[in-house]
Amino acid sequence: QVQLVESGGGLVQAGGSLRLSCAASGQTYSTRSMGWFRQAPGKEREFVAAITSSDGITTYADSVKGRFTISGDNAKHTVYLQMNSLKPEDTAVYNCAARLRERISYSALMYDYWGQGTQVTVSS
Repeated sequence: QVQLVESGGGLVQAGGSLRLSCAASGQTYSTRSMGWFRQAPGKEREFVAAITSSDGITTYADSVKGRFTISGDNAKHTVYLQMNSLKPEDTAVYNCAARLRERISYSALMYDYWGQGTQVTVSS
C-alpha cells in the first residue's frame, strides 16, 4: 500500500507561483511513475503532469507546458509541482497519484494510489 499526502496549495494572484509537494509513504518501492491531476468544481478531472521514478522522464498537459515543472526526490519519497505564471483557470483541487507501471499515462484510471488533494486558487 502507498499513502500520498499533498501540501503547498493556497491562494495566489494571477502571475504568481506555488510549489506543491506530494509525500509518499508505505510501499513506495512499488511505484514506477507519479502524476499530478486537477479538478475544478463541475469539471472533469484532468491530467497535469507526470514523471517516471527511475529516470525522471516528464510529460505535461499542453495547458501547463512551459509554466509548470514536475520533479521528484526519491530519497525523500516526494514529488513536486512547481507552478509559475498561474492563471485563474488553474484554480482546482490538485491531487497527486502513483502508478505501478513505469509507462506514463494521461488517464486517471491508470493510477493506483491517490492523495487527498490540495486546493489551489488563483485570483484575477
